[in-house]
Amino acid sequence: MAPDANGTALYGDNNNHEQKKLVQQRPSTTMQNGSAKVGNGVASQHHHGKPPAADEDRSARQSLIILAAIFFTSLFAMVYVYAMFPQLEESEKQYLKVPFDIEDAKQLGRVLDRYKDLYNLEVMFGIILVYIFLQTFAIPGSLFLSILSGFLYSFPVALTLVCFCSALGATLCYLLSQLVGRRLVKYYFPERAHHWAKQVDRHRDDLLSYMLFLRMTPFLPNWFINLVAPVIGVPLYPFALGTFLGVAPPSFIAIQAGKTLYKMTSSSDAFSWGSIAMLAAFSIVALVPVIFKRYFKAKID
Repeated sequence: MAPDANGTALYGDNNNHEQKKLVQQRPSTTMQNGSAKVGNGVASQHHHGKPPAADEDRSARQSLIILAAIFFTSLFAMVYVYAMFPQLEESEKQYLKVPFDIEDAKQLGRVLDRYKDLYNLEVMFGIILVYIFLQTFAIPGSLFLSILSGFLYSFPVALTLVCFCSALGATLCYLLSQLVGRRLVKYYFPERAHHWAKQVDRHRDDLLSYMLFLRMTPFLPNWFINLVAPVIGVPLYPFALGTFLGVAPPSFIAIQAGKTLYKMTSSSDAFSWGSIAMLAAFSIVALVPVIFKRYFKAKID
């Protein structure tokens, strides 16, 4: 059909009508996209706006649950070892327990000394397992096991056993603290943990010397060092090596005291002024590399 003026006008009107419809739809689409963006933004804020305190609480609870599970699993292993121990007389069973004072150590020493010759491996394995258990979970009592080792074994065997158990137990405690303790310490003591971490960074090149010093001196208890070291960034290598070497002088004193176990009235009898002076001398020797390094650095500067 040939277009005329009216037809052209009609076609133009149709085009105008369609353009108006497109213009009317665009704002709607734009508004919908805007709403979607706003909605996504709100959803994103809602997703990322979760209170950090709630996450920290949940993390702390999870850490405690993991710690409890590992502890009770290890405790079950201890009970199993107790059950597999050679048959004891009824009067002796009451003394087969972790010693927490010198009298407990004496009674346990009498029982183990009686069975040591026939069941040497079982007795040694039991001492090693209990020692590592106490060190891993920062439970007191390892000092009395060191004294007991000196009573039961020759000095080289006892010293090797105590250093090995101390280093392995402390390393396991370090790893356990790294797994769950880091969250707990940073949750309960955030400012103190940050301050300690800064101190470690300042002395990172001399950590082995400082670890030796701390192990030989009573300034900080060993359980505290084991728990805090991974939290503040002390690497595993200087920690483990410093523990193995650093516990040797105090263990030397405890093992020597074990030779006279029955004459002791308390654990403090193991330490005399002479032994304290020896520990002080070893502690100073441990810091000699740090002192010389700072001296020569000051000379060069």
